[in-house]
Amino acid sequence: MQYDVIIIGSGLGSLVCGAILSKNGYKVCIYEKNRQIGGCLQTFSRDKAIIDSGVHYIGGLAEGQNLNQVFRYLGIMDKMKLRQLDMDGFDHIHFGNEQKVYKLAQGYDNFTKQLLKDFPDEKDALHAYCEKMQEVCGKFPLFNLRMGDYREKEGVMGLDTYGFISSITKNERLQHVLAGNNLLYAGEQGKTPFYVHALVQHSYIESSWKCVDGGSQISRALNKVIKEHGGTIIRNTEVVRIVEFDGKVDHIVLANGEQVTARHFVSGLHPAKTMEMTESVSLRQAYKARICTLENTPGTFMLNVVLKPGTFPYRNYNYYHHDSDNAWDGVNYTSDNWPNTYALFVSAGTGKEQFADNLSIMTYMRYEDVARWHNTFNTDSHPDERCAEYQEFKKEKSEKLLDAVEKQYPGLRNCIHAYYSSTPLTYRDYLAMPEGSMYGIAKDASDPLKTMISAATRLPNLYLTGQNLNLHGILGVTMTAVVTSSVLLGMEKLINDINAA
Repeated sequence: MQYDVIIIGSGLGSLVCGAILSKNGYKVCIYEKNRQIGGCLQTFSRDKAIIDSGVHYIGGLAEGQNLNQVFRYLGIMDKMKLRQLDMDGFDHIHFGNEQKVYKLAQGYDNFTKQLLKDFPDEKDALHAYCEKMQEVCGKFPLFNLRMGDYREKEGVMGLDTYGFISSITKNERLQHVLAGNNLLYAGEQGKTPFYVHALVQHSYIESSWKCVDGGSQISRALNKVIKEHGGTIIRNTEVVRIVEFDGKVDHIVLANGEQVTARHFVSGLHPAKTMEMTESVSLRQAYKARICTLENTPGTFMLNVVLKPGTFPYRNYNYYHHDSDNAWDGVNYTSDNWPNTYALFVSAGTGKEQFADNLSIMTYMRYEDVARWHNTFNTDSHPDERCAEYQEFKKEKSEKLLDAVEKQYPGLRNCIHAYYSSTPLTYRDYLAMPEGSMYGIAKDASDPLKTMISAATRLPNLYLTGQNLNLHGILGVTMTAVVTSSVLLGMEKLINDINAA
């Protein structure tokens, strides 16, 4: 079978590329090593509850907003089952043993209004924060669905989140409230660029939504679009090599030894993984070494809790807790104080408006914590329980995390029917993420260009997509897929088509 484009992996970036290119007449084939497509969009069912593996809420989906417009162009917006989060507090931020909870609201005027209730003397700081967020986001042309020049954003990429927030207010509690949901981007004090914070936070302030019955509805809808336009998705089939001949990629090799050719190749895998698979004399060692040595964000420990019916009231917001007064402490946990931060996401389900049937609790976990099981591998396609020691480790961590959450949610244990946990090894095995990294390559305000990776590679028909190029998350990955697709289609045509949808 001769394809125009072969796409490796079926995460959101790959699926959006597949949908855009197939809509534009390219014959597309996507290879996915797992049984289920979608990468972080995957859901799984336990005890009749639909559990999200990665998508806990989405921003920018209201009429006229950027993600809504792209999804409309893709033909999936009307297929989405969504529930808008609490307008006056989509995220609740909490510190220590305080009774007080701080709320981040939707809409910039409302965002300021709600925080002024707790910080009545900080009107100027809040206005400065909101203005800077909108100014910085305005310098990213694609996120505003317009043509532009790379130089627009260069001037703001070196600004660091902690430094900027500290410069607008001396009120330390407000500083940490504004950074209170930094688990969304694995924030590091003095390192995380403000543009990362701004693009993520801005999309949620614009509008915040939960997928009703799980994020896999996005991958299912994109799958349908791809197939309707003549594309193919082949599951349970791993690509193991990308082979160059005469200056460009000639074919890929599947795990069963089969070779498949195409005119163009897109990898949705981590760039380091892509480099590792690529047999090429044209890719310079310096380029490969740079990509393979970039630092990744830490991994995550996720506890998915199935609840007894009618015991845990549905909460239409997300909850971020910090043990200390410093919202940036979480990523630097020690074995003694883990978990010193966590996020709690209550799942939205059909008919579950009053009581929830499951929730997810997320905290940091570095790969070194699970490195002793480095040589194990476990997915649906290649099941392996690892070993009793690993299961005991997960149980111990789950109980410790539940102990922490029960301090803020007394009686939670009485609501639990069962729980299931995942570690950086889970994400490494299912998503081929180096060391199970949560958000891929870590951005650094002191050297922003170092972590910018182009969608085009030195092989003229090999392209990259996914969370490691520009920004992670549903919005970031979707926009990156637009960039990748534009290498073949032209950016101006693509933006015009998206805006005309």
